[in-house]
Amino acid sequence: MINHKKQPSPIIRSHSTMKSKTIMKTLKSLFVALLCIMWAPKVDAQIPAAPQSGPIALVGGTIHTVSGDIIENGTLLFEDGVITAIGTDVELPDGTTIEDVTGKLIYPGLIDAYSQMGIFEIGAVGMTVDVNEQGPVNPNVKVERAFNPESRHIGIARSAGVLTAVTTPGGGLISGQSAAMHMDGWAWDTMTLKSGVGMIVNWPSANSDDYISDIEDLREAFANARAYKKAREASGTPRHDIDTRWEAMIPVFNGDMPVVVDADDVRQIQDAITWAEEEDLRMILLSGRDSHLVTEYLKKNDIPVIITTVLDAPNRDWESYDARYTLPSKLYEAGVEFAIAGASSAANANRLPLEAGAAAGFGLPVDEALKAITLSPARILGIEDRVGALEVGLDATFLITDGNPIEYATQVEQVYIRGSKSDMRDMHRQFYEKYREKLDQSRR
Repeated sequence: MINHKKQPSPIIRSHSTMKSKTIMKTLKSLFVALLCIMWAPKVDAQIPAAPQSGPIALVGGTIHTVSGDIIENGTLLFEDGVITAIGTDVELPDGTTIEDVTGKLIYPGLIDAYSQMGIFEIGAVGMTVDVNEQGPVNPNVKVERAFNPESRHIGIARSAGVLTAVTTPGGGLISGQSAAMHMDGWAWDTMTLKSGVGMIVNWPSANSDDYISDIEDLREAFANARAYKKAREASGTPRHDIDTRWEAMIPVFNGDMPVVVDADDVRQIQDAITWAEEEDLRMILLSGRDSHLVTEYLKKNDIPVIITTVLDAPNRDWESYDARYTLPSKLYEAGVEFAIAGASSAANANRLPLEAGAAAGFGLPVDEALKAITLSPARILGIEDRVGALEVGLDATFLITDGNPIEYATQVEQVYIRGSKSDMRDMHRQFYEKYREKLDQSRR
């Protein structure tokens, strides 16, 4: 007997199979996330600090202003989150809360100039990673809108003295706009120190067969954005429709926002500088592994460098073991302006002081190494009016330590962000206390 029951077509079966695979992949991600939550040890959440309610004076400490002299036995006075006086003979207003920090050192908060803080949590759980957007051209991406204030990495970095992180999107040719973020707060809007710090451009790989065509795609994107700007500004023309991608590029063409170009090889760097000069753009070089080979070119075009991953092995067999360690000192000796950032991973942001410390161990003067993670990134990224040094009028964002922050043994005892005293019991410290108690119990 012939079975005349209609069978599903191959296309329908294929679609059903793809749909099933998509559902299974989603369920797998949810299952992994659930397991992470179930197996995660109990850790108390850190509470964001309340706004400063009255004047506070730190008295008796050694104040390292970075931008000026070191003040022994000094007083740092701040009110409403802003430094109002600094020196050895400071008159305190009525109602000032006085904290004795005799024997301690006070430094400006450290700045991580290249980070995925707040947009990267657990690499194995895709839903906690929000670094890349779809498509190659996304200049309208404002990374602070995706910033997760509940990230555990924030407290750990803060306890290491990193009080400002420049959160940076990734992916494509034009990734979007980075933002300088405070490392304490309830939500992204109050944690944003400055939006639109830089427009991130990922320069194509010089080893790719598509290198030339990729550069042409980049040129085309900027040409379209310029044409849009011209049409928007033309008088006597009908209203031009808003295109959020090209609208976001206008501050770049006006010189209000730099392009931060991620490039490593000599050819990439030289081509990127030529392109930025042709486009009349203000450029910052990010990563710059070979930047020490083109220092005259960088100086001539007044292009600063944000160095990433000092604590790293060389990328090529013929390079010496200390190629990355000595890069900051080579740029310093050549007179190139630079800052030091760590690897972009938010989980390693607490290593930023050690990145600068490694540079100091391989030829960079200690004062310059400290400046490379405080004042220099602030100047390069245009936030020196808020952070990077200890001066009257700047934010009261600083750390109290028992030594130089870039030294491995130094302990950061307390941090203040905009005058607010932050909770220092991050996840690492809670685990330390927990297992220290286990050790003490075993000795009883």
